[in-house]
Amino acid sequence: MALPRRGKKQDAALMMEINTTPLIDVMLVLLIMLIITIPMQLHTVELDLPVPADSPPPPPKEPRIVSIGIGPQTAIQWNGQTIDLTVLNERLAAAAIQPDQPELHVRPDALASYSTVVHVMASIKQRGLTKVGLTGQEQFN
Repeated sequence: MALPRRGKKQDAALMMEINTTPLIDVMLVLLIMLIITIPMQLHTVELDLPVPADSPPPPPKEPRIVSIGIGPQTAIQWNGQTIDLTVLNERLAAAAIQPDQPELHVRPDALASYSTVVHVMASIKQRGLTKVGLTGQEQFN
């Protein structure tokens, strides 16, 4: 039984592929070392926070709600009291200068004139009142 001999044909065929496994291992070790050695950057902001007082804060005030109803034939109501446009403008001006403006709930009737609703909304906007809401939309569904 003879052992196979290496001939020149086997020596001539060199391995032409590079073994990349050790290269990848070294690169991963270097990457881990780089991640560990990078200093952590902490972004901090110094704030002077208020010291809590011994007394609890006052309860929030309930907002004052004014209901403005608009009925058919230019009928306008302020909290259930029927008024005309000049009185409405006076009351809106008085509400606008108050430090704590009331919430205005505008409720137009289904038969109300569109021009009256637009005039009331324009008066509210002219006075600079911002807490305005339209209520009663369920009657239009």
